[in-house]
Amino acid sequence: MLFNSLLFAVFLTVVFILYHIVPVRFRWAFLLLASYVFYMNLHVAYGFLLLFSTLLTYSLALRLEKAPEKKKKRLCMTGGILPLIGILLVFKLGTPAIDKINTLIDAGRLSLHPLTLRILLPAGVSFYFFQSMGYLIDVYKGKVRAERHFGYYALFVSFFPQLLAGPIGRADSLLPQLKAKRRFDYDSASYGLKLMAWGYFKKLVIADTFAVTVNQVYDNCYSYVGLVFIITTVMYALQIYCDFSGYSDIAIGCAKLFGINLTTNFKSPYLSFSVREFWSRWHISLSSWFRDYVYIPLGGSRTGRIRHCLNLFITFLVSGFWHGSALTFLVWGALHGLLQIIETFIYPKRKAGAPARKKHWWQLPITFCVICFAWIFFRANSIQDARWIISRLFWDIGRPLNYLKTAAICLDLSYPAMIGMALSAAALLIYDAISLKWDVIALVSRAWAPVRWLTYVLLLLVIALFSYKGIATEFIYMQF
Repeated sequence: MLFNSLLFAVFLTVVFILYHIVPVRFRWAFLLLASYVFYMNLHVAYGFLLLFSTLLTYSLALRLEKAPEKKKKRLCMTGGILPLIGILLVFKLGTPAIDKINTLIDAGRLSLHPLTLRILLPAGVSFYFFQSMGYLIDVYKGKVRAERHFGYYALFVSFFPQLLAGPIGRADSLLPQLKAKRRFDYDSASYGLKLMAWGYFKKLVIADTFAVTVNQVYDNCYSYVGLVFIITTVMYALQIYCDFSGYSDIAIGCAKLFGINLTTNFKSPYLSFSVREFWSRWHISLSSWFRDYVYIPLGGSRTGRIRHCLNLFITFLVSGFWHGSALTFLVWGALHGLLQIIETFIYPKRKAGAPARKKHWWQLPITFCVICFAWIFFRANSIQDARWIISRLFWDIGRPLNYLKTAAICLDLSYPAMIGMALSAAALLIYDAISLKWDVIALVSRAWAPVRWLTYVLLLLVIALFSYKGIATEFIYMQF
């Protein structure tokens, strides 16, 4: 069930109404049922994998906590983590094989439809696996107690707003909220709806619209050269940001309808002054997961400089592999690891009590360009495609007018389309810039009533009139 589908709108409305009708003591059970219905709507078999991971980590966490010896505790933790990692490896390494099978099926015109193989790739599996593994590690470290109530723990793993693409929840923050006896909060629900509207604007108006041009160029890259690659790469940077942060906004806003606060997942990442700062603002729940459960256990920055650099590189290489086993993702992860290593030399660790490092305006465009360059590998269909794109970025730049004219012809965008894209990108930039200091939604909510309602109506009209029309598209990060 996609957030941007009519079915989800009906589902959420029904669940919201019934949730506030159901007696308080049974609301956890109702939300758990709704979460499984939401997930199994994609495919019935998905629910069994979700239940398996829940039962495995729930039972092992209880055993782990009761184990008298540290060796047995470690054995219980490992017994929960290794099967989940093994399943993830099968999915990640199996994807190329499945793609080849699909190609053979198409080429041979066999009766078996490729979609029948989708059951092998459950949506959002790595998100709730990571959430379960994080819980098990936290119990092992003594950060949280093992949850005795299976229903609450099952809801923690499967809570539908965050199930498919995060934010990845932590037990110490989310579990107490799920167990709390709460009543309807108008301010929280109102804020949630406004945040959802902004998320839909980012997904439907920006991400899906930009995706049309990006897909056209990147999926047929050998037909293009020059400036068109630079423009579409910037468009992809905005597309993936608006697609994923849009999902997070919808998920966080949706959870607020039930009085639950999920962790913030994005904080204006493209307004970062370094790659390190970018990763402190991009997909925060996953970045912090890799920091706490991969980077720090490896030794983090507490080791010598060479080991610290190696820890950074390994962490980002693992992050690249998490996105997929294709070489493009590994290169993308390795590139970010190298960029972070370079920054450790350019920006050495600040000593305690030392004044904050001064930031310069030129660091913003440089950081953005570096991030966009890395996105080429993330979006390209193969390393060969990425090499072609990179080698042709400045093709014919010696003739500036021809360089611009070729891009204009290749993109073939109408003036209204270009103006619409520019205005939507400008609205995003303004929102992100203001949100660095203030809560934009809270500011609008406190504005003079006519201004406030005019803003709401305009946003809804823009979504209705200028969203990309067609079949509801999946969110990019659902495939991971």
